[in-house]
Amino acid sequence: MSRYLFLVLGLAISAANASEQSPSKITPQDQHDLAYSLGASLGERLRQEVPGLQIQALIDGLKQAYQGKPLVLDNARIEQILAQHEAQAEADVQAPKSEKALAAEQQFLTKEKAAKGVRELADGILLTELTPGRGNKPGANDQVQVNYVGRLPDGTVFDQSTQPQWFRLDSVISGWRSALQQMPVGAKWRLVIPSTQAYGADGAGELIPPYTPLIFEIELLDTRH
Repeated sequence: MSRYLFLVLGLAISAANASEQSPSKITPQDQHDLAYSLGASLGERLRQEVPGLQIQALIDGLKQAYQGKPLVLDNARIEQILAQHEAQAEADVQAPKSEKALAAEQQFLTKEKAAKGVRELADGILLTELTPGRGNKPGANDQVQVNYVGRLPDGTVFDQSTQPQWFRLDSVISGWRSALQQMPVGAKWRLVIPSTQAYGADGAGELIPPYTPLIFEIELLDTRH
């Protein structure tokens, strides 16, 4: 059921409870004031939650439904339009969070980029060489054997290897795939990977929030076709 239907039901229940608490006889003026109060309360909430409503259409829909008359729109269209509106309302709520997360990411990347020894790859990945390598570089469809630690910007470890691991480069995040093709066997790098090269707007479950850059220390031990 739409949250707006719950809203109307909530108003009606509140009014009914108020009536039950009063032992005095309900007068026509009370009935008028009850209807007006329900309308005023509903109108105030709708003004805050759904600005720009066409008031006459709202009144028509309310009147026809209340009086049990045929509705201009069928149930399927009503459910569709309410679902669309609620989806947009949820998106509007999430937008400020996304903007805040993107601003925090940009601030973090700017700070990291200014650190000593950091160089930027073409796709925005920030690289610090911890140990140089002398071996072959993997191809896009190769497998790599690595030791690694993955951290969030606050230093929290969200993943790490306990022993050397083999991965196919076509099965890992874009940031790994891009950076490791430039990495010679034997090297150990610190990578700061922008969210666009990691898990982006979706994040990864409860571990990685949306728009989160990731920090990896990766040691490339071997590569094979």
